[in-house]
Amino acid sequence: MNVSRETFDADRRAWRKNSSLLAYASLLPYRQQEGDSKVANNPDLPPVCDYEGSDYHSRFWESGERAYEDRVERVAMRRLMPPQGDTLIEVGAGFGRLADEYRGYRRVVLFDYSRTLLREAQEALGEDPRFIYVAGNWYRMPFVSGLFETVVQIRTLHHAADVAAVFEQLARIARPQAAYVLEFASKKNLKAILRYAAGKQTWSPFSPEPVEFVELNYDFHPRWIREQLEHAGFDPQQMLTVSHFRVPLIKKLVPTAALVALDSGVQFTGNWWQLSPSVFVLNRNLGKQEIAGEELFFACPECGTPLGEPQDGALVCSGCSRRWPVVDGLYDFKEPLS
Repeated sequence: MNVSRETFDADRRAWRKNSSLLAYASLLPYRQQEGDSKVANNPDLPPVCDYEGSDYHSRFWESGERAYEDRVERVAMRRLMPPQGDTLIEVGAGFGRLADEYRGYRRVVLFDYSRTLLREAQEALGEDPRFIYVAGNWYRMPFVSGLFETVVQIRTLHHAADVAAVFEQLARIARPQAAYVLEFASKKNLKAILRYAAGKQTWSPFSPEPVEFVELNYDFHPRWIREQLEHAGFDPQQMLTVSHFRVPLIKKLVPTAALVALDSGVQFTGNWWQLSPSVFVLNRNLGKQEIAGEELFFACPECGTPLGEPQDGALVCSGCSRRWPVVDGLYDFKEPLS
């Protein structure tokens, strides 16, 4: 389907204005709200989901009830992600659950909006010099253009109020032909289809627009995601369907190892259809920006000026004079110093 940029932008603005009409919080969704997150608002940007101070790590992952999801997501990652390279960023890295998958990379940025989750990652990973901890807003990524060889985003896009804006930022900071491994929550999953057919939900899993089932928690149609990726300059390639057996009773009755083996065997069906609650897609960045020089890394999220080395505990922008704190190894771009 060919859509002009003007039409696309108009549709995007209209969707954002009316997104609350898509909410259907009375359903029990596949992707439930994870932990005690809250909404952070900046009048100049779309709202973001803030896990600052939440018990997301302990409640959602340490309980042991999601060992199946963790393992099948790692299977999909290993199938799609280049195993080694120079620079990698995980967008929404949280407490560093997947950090051990990046052993083949020289520099790894764990990026998240929550400082407290990043501190948990920092504590768990110790003094490993490969890891760089960065707090910031994904609508204004604090990096120079053409920096990252690989971009990974798992279990976070469902919090994006403006998906197109996120994709545009990631396309900017990625190198030409960079790999972008994306996971998103699919509205066109088998459970939603069956509920819709039985008249137990009002929204259609076949319609393209996102559905917001809880504030800042969205499910997306695979075709709609592909269109947003293409408009941002990515080339969607291989798709994998993941977490086919994410049903509490099945997980209780069937050993985790068996479920992982079954899920792994059917993930490649994602190239033909997507009926699972979680979908992974490998993309290539078609942008033609220059690869960032070795001496360049951070950029001011407000004005885009490249930043130098920290001075007196802060990165100082020569363009707008803002000072961004660096505290105990955490680069904090959420708010500048006063």
